[in-house]
Amino acid sequence: MTDRFTVTLTKAGRTKISYPAELVADTGTRITVRAPWAAEGVRDFGFVRFEPGDVFTEHFWRDRWYAVKEVRTGGGLLKGWYCDVTRPAVVTDGAILVEDLDLDLWVSADGSEVLRLDEDEFAESGLADADPAAAAAAVRALDSLEAQARSAAGLGALLS
Repeated sequence: MTDRFTVTLTKAGRTKISYPAELVADTGTRITVRAPWAAEGVRDFGFVRFEPGDVFTEHFWRDRWYAVKEVRTGGGLLKGWYCDVTRPAVVTDGAILVEDLDLDLWVSADGSEVLRLDEDEFAESGLADADPAAAAAAVRALDSLEAQARSAAGLGALLS
């Protein structure tokens, strides 16, 4: 087993982003890696800014339809969690492949903001017609993440 991975996020059959990450843990069901902010420059979403120096601890499941990314500043301050609704991750020696299904959830560090994102993109993607079972699994995953984020235990219960 390697301790370095290339994480590749695809969308509609094309590579959206690919970046190196270091293994934190692998339970056989969930693999956790850590990576610096991999995109160019600053990405300001209005509710959070991702910028050079930020560190993402990313949790991918081989049997769940989402990934949860804990986002911290380079100094260790928690910004929050960015959750991608995806098909279950495919992990091979040195690679993690994840297919983005457009739906996302943002949870602020203190849990006061829980935002469902990109539902319009998901509706426009055509997944509901092309693969109704996958579309239903994606919606269930987003609903599950939101319910967990709003619960007393928060997203931390998924990651412990």
